[in-house]
Amino acid sequence: MDIPRKSSKLKRIIRRILFVASGLLVVGIVSMGLSRLEPAAPSVDRRTLWIDTVKRGPMLRQVRGVGNLVSEDVLVVPAAVSGRVIQILVEPGTVVDANTVILELSNPELQLLWLDAQSQLNSAQARLDAQKTQLQDQLLGMEANIAQMEARLREYKLSAQVDKKQYDEDLISELQFELSQARVEEQEKLLEFNKRRLAMFRDQTCPAQLAELEASLNRAESLFNLRKNQVDSLSVRAGTAGVLASVRDKIELGQSVAAGTILARITNPMRLKAQLRVPEVQARDVRIGLSAEIDTYNGTVAGMVSRIDPTVMEGNVTVDITLNGELPEGARPDLSVVGVIEIERLNDIIYVGRPVFASNQSTVELFKLVEDGKYAVRTRVQLGRSSVSTIEVLEGLIPSDEIILSDMSQWDEHDRIRLK
Repeated sequence: MDIPRKSSKLKRIIRRILFVASGLLVVGIVSMGLSRLEPAAPSVDRRTLWIDTVKRGPMLRQVRGVGNLVSEDVLVVPAAVSGRVIQILVEPGTVVDANTVILELSNPELQLLWLDAQSQLNSAQARLDAQKTQLQDQLLGMEANIAQMEARLREYKLSAQVDKKQYDEDLISELQFELSQARVEEQEKLLEFNKRRLAMFRDQTCPAQLAELEASLNRAESLFNLRKNQVDSLSVRAGTAGVLASVRDKIELGQSVAAGTILARITNPMRLKAQLRVPEVQARDVRIGLSAEIDTYNGTVAGMVSRIDPTVMEGNVTVDITLNGELPEGARPDLSVVGVIEIERLNDIIYVGRPVFASNQSTVELFKLVEDGKYAVRTRVQLGRSSVSTIEVLEGLIPSDEIILSDMSQWDEHDRIRLK
């Protein structure tokens, strides 16, 4: 009969405890080692990255802007009166002269006002003519009366001469002679009074009475001319030679337009300038007189900055470029263009291609290639003056360093990446 040994069972228990403790110790040591290891660097395909090399040498600072060609000579044609568009005779792009009718408007009420003004003018003219006839008749009557008085005076004078001769021969009394002399004196005074009255009527009364009627006629004539011009303006003319350009709000047939509505623009295609929209951050370096180059997508033309808009619209500043060279074929108003403005030339500086979202005089973190381009590490870089595609490096990089210019925001949580 076998008797169990208590020592063997105790040994087995101790051995199991040692095995468990050893296992736990190994797991703890491995976990501690793994916790101290750096996480594996994420892999990025090199072909999807934009990589550039830091260089040293001259750098041309430029500012780029997009915009359009516009005419330096622009005539805006507004609606002089309100009306409804009944006919469009000329489409944008057509060469026009000053008398070319662009479109026709209709305004029946204005037509009635013109006819009423014409009637008032005719009435005023008739009143003036009638008054002139009446005054002329009165003037002739007064002149005829004076002529009669002059004839009577001559008669009185002859009678007075006869009476004097008879008085000298004592044929008539002294009283009769004095009466004949008195008639002559009275007639002379009466004639003088009527002559003065005629002169006053001719020089003062007639002009005064005619002045009021002439003023009424002038008012009626001015109103008639105004209405006539308004009616004539229903035929909208170009007003100058050039090319008809489109307006922002296109005019349609049957549309009612108010006075002052812009109906057309007339441009001179031979005198064009470029209007560029430059980002406000870059526009602070732009000055009048700087040289520029405008690309019309069919050739380039040199120019010069002639005006800088003092206001900012939607984050951009409008810059006018006067074109100095011959315009490329196909250049026309409203043509989309790209312009590059030369700011300055920098000599012997460290520069690199402009990273995405990088601005001048800023500090950014870029990925610099290390270990023969197998890895890229995050590097703090201080940038200086910028251009369209390049930017100055002040600190953090040296010539021959390679950096990633692409947007790396998705790797913000990593300081090191592996390139494959």
